Amino acid sequence: MAGASLLTLLDDIASILDDVSLMTKVAAKKTAGVLGDDLALNAEQVSGVRAERELPVVWAVAKGSFVNKAILVPAALAISAFAPWAVTPLLMLGGAYLCYEGFEKLAHKFLHGAQEDEAHHAQHLKAVADPAADLVALEKDKIKGAVRTDFILSAEIITIALGTVAEAPFTQQVIVVAGIALVMTVGVYGLVAGIVKLDDLGLYLSRRGGALKSPGELILKAAPYLMKSLSVIGTAAMFLVGGGILTHGLPPVHHAIESLTAAAANAVAPLAGVIEALLPQLANAAAGIVAGGLVLAVVGAAQAIVGKKAQA
Repeated sequence: MAGASLLTLLDDIASILDDVSLMTKVAAKKTAGVLGDDLALNAEQVSGVRAERELPVVWAVAKGSFVNKAILVPAALAISAFAPWAVTPLLMLGGAYLCYEGFEKLAHKFLHGAQEDEAHHAQHLKAVADPAADLVALEKDKIKGAVRTDFILSAEIITIALGTVAEAPFTQQVIVVAGIALVMTVGVYGLVAGIVKLDDLGLYLSRRGGALKSPGELILKAAPYLMKSLSVIGTAAMFLVGGGILTHGLPPVHHAIESLTAAAANAVAPLAGVIEALLPQLANAAAGIVAGGLVLAVVGAAQAIVGKKAQA
């Protein structure tokens, strides 16, 4: 009996680990879109810092991120345990915020000229290069801004991860959500550290000469484009992830997308696989853009009303 009980226990543990592994993969897949944006935003936050201070700044932001996770993970698990009905509304709010932030980025790009952005960037670089500048204060401001950004995106990642395991036993929720939080933090800031030091790597290789010179020069040329591409990918991910959360939270819309996809796949059978893969994503992105525009309009109207009241 003891042997049978032990085997049963081992089988249960193996089953739980298998379930946790599967749910972690699902949660990681769903949070990957936010991860791209997190990566782009945080790499951008620490750009412009003097080369010898880049890694210390990244590490400081990473420590702030761990503190954020230490606050957010227990809070999310408490909500799941005592108010599970709140998970879906929180997901919807997070999705709406992502869409709003993505639309705000697009609006900023079209409403503010390139000269204005270049002037702001040049002013920032001048402040960093000034020998009399208080670098500690500048770094602290950057770190605070990056940690605030991380808190918002971490909340979204954890909420999405929690949503994938909302029906699972509490122990599995703890393992999956805490695991995702840890992996995402280490992954994001490890990649951010690598990205901000790419130019240094390229410079080092190019100075070595010989066969290493060409790869080094290539890295130096590619690094700025990598930063720009991360920003574009991150913005697109906001609409895809945020729009997907909203459409899944609205059953009529979700079913309409499924019906449209099935009809299109049946109409063009040879391309059914491509249609089934792309059409829902395009629909989610479109829903995200519309939602982001609506939220931005509401926020703009609210700010205008508050501003008028303050002046009165």
